[in-house]
Amino acid sequence: MPRAGSYTYPYPPSVRAVLAATKQQLIHAKMPIQKNYHTHTWRCKHATQDVSAYCQAAIDAGLTVLGISDHTALPDNRWDHIRMDIEELPEYCAVVDQAITDHPELKILKAAECEYADEYASFFKDTLLGELGFDYLIGAAHFFPHEGEWIGSYGGADSAATLQSYTKYLIESMETGLFAFMAHPDLFGNSYKTWDENTKAASHDIFTAAANLRVPLEINGYGLRKPKIDTPQGKRCMYPWLPFWEMAADYDIEFIVNSDAHHPKDVNANLEEAAAIGKQFGLKMANLGYLEA
Repeated sequence: MPRAGSYTYPYPPSVRAVLAATKQQLIHAKMPIQKNYHTHTWRCKHATQDVSAYCQAAIDAGLTVLGISDHTALPDNRWDHIRMDIEELPEYCAVVDQAITDHPELKILKAAECEYADEYASFFKDTLLGELGFDYLIGAAHFFPHEGEWIGSYGGADSAATLQSYTKYLIESMETGLFAFMAHPDLFGNSYKTWDENTKAASHDIFTAAANLRVPLEINGYGLRKPKIDTPQGKRCMYPWLPFWEMAADYDIEFIVNSDAHHPKDVNANLEEAAAIGKQFGLKMANLGYLEA
C-alpha cells in the first residue's frame, strides 16, 4: 500500500482509475449507500429549503435513513451568521418531529452539528440530547481556539501553530463523548496547502485519538462538490484530502460517509465517491445503526 504523502491532488491516473472502479463496483453490486446523517436546512443561513423537502428528496433517491443535523443554535447566539438563532430551535425541533410523522417510510433522525466549548457542555447534553430528545450530535471544528481567540477554520489553519490548535481542539471535542462522529476532520486542508511533517503530525494525533476513543471520522461529500483550490502541487479538493485518508490506513479507525447536504438535490450526493476513498485505503466503515434504535 502506498505510504502517506505519496499522493497529492489532483489524483494521479492510477488512483482515479481505482476510485472510479470502486464506485462502479458499488453501483453494479446494487449496494448504494442508503444513509445520510449530515443534512442542513435554510436556518443555517447558507442552505436552502426545509426538512420536508430533504425528506422527500431522500425518499425519491432511495435512502432509508436521513439525519437532519443543522448547525446547532447556541444559548449566546455565537457565530449566528452560519447557524440558526436560539429562538428558532423550538421550531426546528417541531418541524423535524412533524416530518417523522409525515414520512413513516423514511427513518428520520433529529440531530445537530456542533462546535464544542465548555460553556455549552450542559446545553448539548442536558438540553439537546436530554430535554429535546436529539438522536445524536455531530462534532465539528469550523472554528477553534488559538491563543485566546476563536478563529475560523476556513483560512485560519494556515500555519504550524494554528494547525496544532485545530488538532488539539478536534481531539478535545472527541474526548467529551458527546459526538457520534466528527465531521470533515481534514477541513484544515482548505487553508494548509502542502502535505508535510506538520500535517502528518496533526493527522497522527487525530487518528490516535479517534482510534482510542472509538469515534468515527467522516469522509465528507460536500468537499467533493466545492470548487477546487490552488496549491503548490496543483488544484485539489479542500477536503477530503487524499493523503490524510491514505495515512488513516495505519490506524484502527472507522470512517463514515455523508453528503453534508445543503440543498435537497444533494441529499445523497457523492456518497459512493466518498466511500470509494475509504475503501481504496482499506478503511473500515462505521455502523451507526445504534442511532436508529
